Amino acid sequence: MAADSEPESEVFEITDFTTASEWERFISKVEEVLNDWKLIGNSMGKPLEKGIFTSGTWEEKSDEISFADFKFSITHHFLVQESSDKEGKEEVLEDAIPQSIQDLLCMNNDFPPRAHCLVRWYGLREFVVIAPAANNDAVLSESKCNLLLSSVSIALGNTGCQVPLFVQIHQKWRRMYVGECQGPGVRTDFEMVHLRKVPNQYTHLSGLLDIFKSKIGCPLTPLPPVSIAIRFTYVLQDWLQYFWPQQPPDIDAIVGGEVGGLEFGKLPFGACEDPISELHLATTWPHLTEGIIVDNDVYSDLDPIQAPHWSVRVRKADNPQCLLGDFVTEFFKICRRKESTDEILGRSTFEEEGRETVDITHALSKLTEPAPVPIHKLSVTNMVHSAKKKIRKHRGVEESPLNNDVLNAILLFLFPDAASDKPLDGFTSTGNNNPSSDNEEYNLYNQFKSAPSDSLTYKLALCLCMINFYHGGVKGVAHLWQEFVLEMRFRWENNFLIPGLANGVPNLRCCLLHQKLQMLNCCIERKRARDEGKKSTLSDYTSSASAGDSGPDHLKDTDKEKGEVGKSWDSWSDSEEEYFECLSDTEELKGNGQENGKKGGAKELSSLKPEGRLHQHGKLTLLHTGEPLYIPVTQEPAPMTEDLLEEQSEVLAKLGTSAEGAHLRARMQSACLLSDMESFKAANPGCFLEDFVRWYSPRDYVEEEVVDEKGNVILKGELSARMKIPSNMWVEAWETAKPVPARRQRRLFDDTREAEKVLHYLAVQKPADLARHLLPCVIHAAVLKVKEEETLENISSVKKIIKQIISHSSKVLRFPNPEDKKLEEIIHQITNVEATIARARSLKAKFGTEKCEKEEEREDLEKFVSCLLEQPEVSVIGAGRGHAGSIIHKLFVNAQRLTESSDEAASMAPVEEEPKRTSSSEERRQNSGSDFPAPAGRELILRTTVPRPAPYSKALPQRMYSVLTKEDFRLAGAFSADTSFF
Repeated sequence: MAADSEPESEVFEITDFTTASEWERFISKVEEVLNDWKLIGNSMGKPLEKGIFTSGTWEEKSDEISFADFKFSITHHFLVQESSDKEGKEEVLEDAIPQSIQDLLCMNNDFPPRAHCLVRWYGLREFVVIAPAANNDAVLSESKCNLLLSSVSIALGNTGCQVPLFVQIHQKWRRMYVGECQGPGVRTDFEMVHLRKVPNQYTHLSGLLDIFKSKIGCPLTPLPPVSIAIRFTYVLQDWLQYFWPQQPPDIDAIVGGEVGGLEFGKLPFGACEDPISELHLATTWPHLTEGIIVDNDVYSDLDPIQAPHWSVRVRKADNPQCLLGDFVTEFFKICRRKESTDEILGRSTFEEEGRETVDITHALSKLTEPAPVPIHKLSVTNMVHSAKKKIRKHRGVEESPLNNDVLNAILLFLFPDAASDKPLDGFTSTGNNNPSSDNEEYNLYNQFKSAPSDSLTYKLALCLCMINFYHGGVKGVAHLWQEFVLEMRFRWENNFLIPGLANGVPNLRCCLLHQKLQMLNCCIERKRARDEGKKSTLSDYTSSASAGDSGPDHLKDTDKEKGEVGKSWDSWSDSEEEYFECLSDTEELKGNGQENGKKGGAKELSSLKPEGRLHQHGKLTLLHTGEPLYIPVTQEPAPMTEDLLEEQSEVLAKLGTSAEGAHLRARMQSACLLSDMESFKAANPGCFLEDFVRWYSPRDYVEEEVVDEKGNVILKGELSARMKIPSNMWVEAWETAKPVPARRQRRLFDDTREAEKVLHYLAVQKPADLARHLLPCVIHAAVLKVKEEETLENISSVKKIIKQIISHSSKVLRFPNPEDKKLEEIIHQITNVEATIARARSLKAKFGTEKCEKEEEREDLEKFVSCLLEQPEVSVIGAGRGHAGSIIHKLFVNAQRLTESSDEAASMAPVEEEPKRTSSSEERRQNSGSDFPAPAGRELILRTTVPRPAPYSKALPQRMYSVLTKEDFRLAGAFSADTSFF
């Protein structure tokens, strides 16, 4: 072993002292960041304007540095200002005192209501903070603090940076900072003291002045005057003498016409608790000098009533319970439920004792199965009604989620036409308060993709929202939805139109559920028209046929035409199979018509009878026969909802891009064209494709003036170029089209099938799906409610937020299946607006704006209240002597009387030691009167300009900030010294 160790002992080691240590690397990183941020040299800015710290824009830059393995974040905070430097002055200002040190004496921005704590304590417009990157890390030991301060001092000296640089020490909640600012021949040290318990000698001005003077250590015998700024903050928490104007909803009320003050179709509004928790009054003495006032442990001249400046801020209650926000939030929670309607209401509802489970979804299949019983006994209506009886049999009245009175009242509100006699008051109006259709608010549903505010869908959404909140939650929602679906089935079976829906095809700008209901209404309209046509159309068509056949060529077949019409309508049925049987009688007729159409012979054409004419088309005549051109009765195209359009587009897209796929896609899309061609051929015997194009697509028939053989100018027409393309779909469709009137064609829109699809779609909707469909309507209603309430208060900031909500909602709700997070953001914004309006009403009630007799005073108070909502702090005009100031004074006086009366009741057994514990603050309060309680916070700023450290040094700014609360005492001092003459 000894032999092995001998060579190691002779190894010559070289220590390289030029290698940077961790400390030097840290300093280098700080210097590098300061250089990157261009914080080198003197940058003089404009003098600070009054209130700029609050109204101006603050920005920050951040980076990450490390000392060994300990990570720090370095952040540059600065007020955005236009630079006022001029190139000609740069040399003159080279040796000037840094801007940050000059700002220590600025009195325009004392006690800013909203700013970084270092801005409030030192009045800085720009500074850099080095703090531990992790929230749990802290610089606790004194040696580490001194090491960081040394690093800061060296970095500032090496770079020439004149921006104050702070280091955060101790735990972050203490907000302890130490720092330094260097300039040419000047250095300012930023120091801080933070205590939990306040020393008695420092609770007044005289004690703090002693600290300030001793810290300055000015050698001059006549000490320069010290400028003083004082602010006392008083907190008013007791609002017991004022009733909160919002009436809470009476949940137990009967639903005869109202539920807790809430009518059907209307959303609640307001906060259930006072949204204003505290009022803070700050009394400020901005410009005082030592010797003018007395404030010590015995006596104080600082009477808040006499303070020259008052400012007020309100503390808002954290997340106050708001009715509208709760309504919408609870409805949104249904979207996350996964149970079906059957699971919520109980699967046993469709079970009978001793029998197998009867599934209502098999009701339609039984219609197609052979059965010995008559078909009307197996109708869907009977199946649904039998299932409904079983539901009510197994679920008693007590177990029903919805009370019968509530259910009947809601159904009557949704379907006012269901009342046998004159509808009850309160349910007939589909919204007399609704804006007109030309109004921007009414058309808001186009942006939200919801439904019109007077529609059935909109009212259903509000009723479900109310049921969910007041009556049974999701079970009540499932129950009402089940009854709604049964009502839809009943109306389809009995040809009753659905009220509250616009006529016509489904509006694709509305939600899908609204489109489905519109589709069902279209089906009901077609079914009603068909059923009425069986009774009335025979006579109509007979008279029209006799009128149209008055010519000599058609007198022969008048009786035959009558018979065909009667037979066609009598054999018309809902099923497609029976519907096509009527075409067999005219098979030969169609074939002849097709051949004649191809040959174009005049004699063959004259043998066909015109059918299905609507009216003559102006002066147009058929090109070959010269007969008048008649517009035929055509089938209306099938209405479609957005999901059907999407399915159709997917099917067409799957056909591919091949020639065969394109041809098949064109044939699928030309069903309506073929139907119109057949109707046109039936109405205009002997017509050609050119005749059809002249009516159907005039642009595809080109006419030009041509000179004939005799020299006359005549019009010659021909089909357009696209119509002459080989294998053109129009030509192919014309060749295959047969002269069949619309009434004998296969229906483009099978209302029976489409209605059953809609009813099935409604029946299988889960409460979560239903809530997703109707949430845009609920948000739409909430926005309208907020706008309505805002017009009563006229708050400008709320108007801007409402516009932002509408813009945001229109972007989110326009697309299907929006993200839950985005929906929650919208609901949160609506709740915030509701809380703001509730705060405005709370403040108006407290300040009595409605009680003001003078118009000017009332306007000033309303402006004052609106400013309290929008600004962090509002100045009181006239301080304690103004109108608003006198109201605030009364608020504090009343609160003090309540406090004193409760204290007297509690102090029936006096304690001997109590007088000894009376603090000087209480004595001062008694001296200045008992109108105000003891200040919750005392802030003082002491400033002066003295030479340090020697009498011949440059006179430099000195500043000390002090804040005193019940459990906190802080001194923040900025003490400057001359580094050239010391």
